Parts: sequence; structure tokens; C-alpha cells
Amino acid sequence: MEPTTVVYMIVYVFLAILLFRILAPIKGLKKLTPVEFIQQTKASPNKMVIDVREPHEYKSGHLEGAVNIPVSKLKSQLGGVPKETRIFLYCRSGMRSRTAGRIFLKNGFAEVAHLHGGILGWEGKIVK
Repeated sequence: MEPTTVVYMIVYVFLAILLFRILAPIKGLKKLTPVEFIQQTKASPNKMVIDVREPHEYKSGHLEGAVNIPVSKLKSQLGGVPKETRIFLYCRSGMRSRTAGRIFLKNGFAEVAHLHGGILGWEGKIVK
């Protein structure tokens, strides 16, 4: 086997593992469609809707009632979120909210959901 073939095989295996980690379901994280997101946030009295995008993204338009806690600062601000709160997360495309969901779940939060497809797939009201 040629050395370049071995290198390509290693790169392909690495990429496959990386893609699996990124796209694999996160145990305990509920993936909600926009309709489900609206229904469940309305039906949940003890909830927190969190926009995990950066502040400039939040200021350009966010969901009504959402607070902005960027995923980059989430670990340091978890103490301000009661564990019994039902957490609803969203970002631009759904990737950062998945990451945030993993952080919440690892820190003992039981009810965590995120908006699949992020705000890009949102058809409801956006507050500016």
C-alpha cells in the first residue's frame, strides 16, 4: 500500500469520527421543530428560552422572551439558571444550541430542548 493511500485512509477515518460526534443525537436533548418549539414553550410555565448566539446576533433579531447567553459564556453563567427550569435553546442553525444542550445536560438539567434548524427555520415573530 502506498503512503499516500494510508494518509487518505487516516484522514477519512478522522473525518468520519468527527462527523459522527457532531451529528450523533445527544442523549436527553429534545430536538423540536418550530411548531413544537412554540407549543412546548407556551405549555411550560417554568421555562427559560435561551438564545445562545453572540450579542450582536441577538440584537439583530431574537425570539420574544428569549434571554441571551452566548454558548461561549454558558459554563460561567449556569449558576444563574435554576436546575428545575425547563430549558429551550436556539441559535442560528442548531449547532451551537446542540452544544449548549450538551452543557446543560452534563450539569444536571433534566428538561432540555433545542430548536432544530435554529432561527433560520423559524417562521414566527422575531423581536428586534
